[in-house]
Amino acid sequence: MAESGMIASNAPKPSRLRIGRRYRANRLDGPYDAILVGSGIGSLTTAALLSEAGKKVLVLEQHYTAGGFTHAYDRNGYEWDVGVHYIGDVGGHPTMTRRLFDFLSAGALEWAPMDGTYDRICIGEQQYDLRAGPENFRRELLQSFPGEEKTLDRYFERIAAVGKAMPLLTMEKLLPRWCAPGLSLLKKWRLPSYLNRTTYEVLRELTDNEELIAVLTGQWGDNGMTPKTSSFIIHALIAKHYMYGGFYPVGGASRIAETIIPRIQESGGEVFTYARVETILLDGHRARGVRMADGTEILAPVVISGAGVFNTFERLLPHSATEAAGYDRQLQDVEPSMAHLCLYIGLQKTAEELGLPKTNYWLYPSVDYEGDVDRFLADSEAEIPLVYISFPSAKDPSFNARYPGRATIEIVAPGRYEWFEGWKERPWGKRGDDYEALKEAFSQRLLEHLYRHFPQLRGQVDYCELSTPLSTAWFCEYQRGEIYGLDHDPQRFEQGWLRPKTRIKGLYLTGQDIMSCGVAGAMYGGVIAAQSILGWRRGVPLLRRVFSGSAPGEYTVPSARAPG
Repeated sequence: MAESGMIASNAPKPSRLRIGRRYRANRLDGPYDAILVGSGIGSLTTAALLSEAGKKVLVLEQHYTAGGFTHAYDRNGYEWDVGVHYIGDVGGHPTMTRRLFDFLSAGALEWAPMDGTYDRICIGEQQYDLRAGPENFRRELLQSFPGEEKTLDRYFERIAAVGKAMPLLTMEKLLPRWCAPGLSLLKKWRLPSYLNRTTYEVLRELTDNEELIAVLTGQWGDNGMTPKTSSFIIHALIAKHYMYGGFYPVGGASRIAETIIPRIQESGGEVFTYARVETILLDGHRARGVRMADGTEILAPVVISGAGVFNTFERLLPHSATEAAGYDRQLQDVEPSMAHLCLYIGLQKTAEELGLPKTNYWLYPSVDYEGDVDRFLADSEAEIPLVYISFPSAKDPSFNARYPGRATIEIVAPGRYEWFEGWKERPWGKRGDDYEALKEAFSQRLLEHLYRHFPQLRGQVDYCELSTPLSTAWFCEYQRGEIYGLDHDPQRFEQGWLRPKTRIKGLYLTGQDIMSCGVAGAMYGGVIAAQSILGWRRGVPLLRRVFSGSAPGEYTVPSARAPG
């Protein structure tokens, strides 16, 4: 699609950027100790840790490339990420997240820091910078909000309190269910009462300055829920995650899967793409493998789903099994997260020539986040309540070498699945002129937001295309186009069944639905899934070594018995 608004007559060509091996039944090399459905970062993490423990694992991805929301794609001479806009906690200081990435990638995954201002919150005509480092963060905000020292100090205390609570909340997902009453009492005794209230309620106790609350919650798009609907847990996890700045994978988002897959292959495992799982096979009340879309049955004593709880219990399992295990009722207690639009932009100059920053821009019309969102979701012609702008080519120091003389931008905004649902039965790239016209209208609106803040880009756009919730459903199998799995409201964090081990023997869950959203959240979901499968005797020594920063390959398997 050209900037002039003309819609391309030819359907876009699929990306040539492919990670993983194409599935063929004759390429299977069983028996396997475990099968994973989906290749998002949660699945890749679980698979790599099981492989390190000596297990032969098979990862099955229905998309043409591995990585889930960490994958990237190229088209018309440009490359974009689809979800890895920035990662926190991977700088020089030795965090658990950095050590985990280093372990999974055997040190091959490198990170480039963004600007000291990693996020710029723009509310109406005002701009506020979120600076890397707690002291810089505090100092910067006090310039705009003098006299709020105590508010910010108490804010940092509450952010830290959530971090201290996470080991107990994580342990709750690993201990047997009969421990639940005791853990509930322990949580009431040890954890602050505000932990799982809404973000707005918690911050309103600290200050009545609505502008300051809006700035502190200006990253709410990272979890898809406004401050009055989200749990303070998810707000604090995200704020803490980026407190020391944002980083970007050198070589682009696809380097994440590309560097982890060799760890899976070390024990004879593989990651297959174009590998659609039709159903999880059961032997009575126990998972015994999967049946592929081509009819091939692949058996293993452990099946791990990284496809999300709705896909797992509504699509992959027979309804009778879901009903017998009680998951049909529990799915009614959670909601899919927000859907989105994303405009992928290509420009025929470098990021440096165009003056593109390594800072993310969050654009809001007002501090009334909830009201603005409600009005937009009720009427797509209303003002867009959140526009997020990311500059991947500026963040990646290798981009110029890979794509000389080019630059890329991504613009993300909320979007309802229902606006596009009428075209869901048509295949990607062939949904018709009326669908393309709707996309074009949204694209031009998003471009105007870009030009408002970067007027030098008007007339510079060479190529752009818009993804809709249908794109997410088509490529990532999230049926309502959701991008963060489940809503992260207070009720979600009260669901004791959102844990790796299911009530169906041999069936486990991994990814963002069992912990929290985002790359790091899904990755830690992968960690506790591996721990749950390996058990305390085999899992704890492995995780100790992972987080101590030990070199890969030093783990001795305590038992050769298959997991589960």
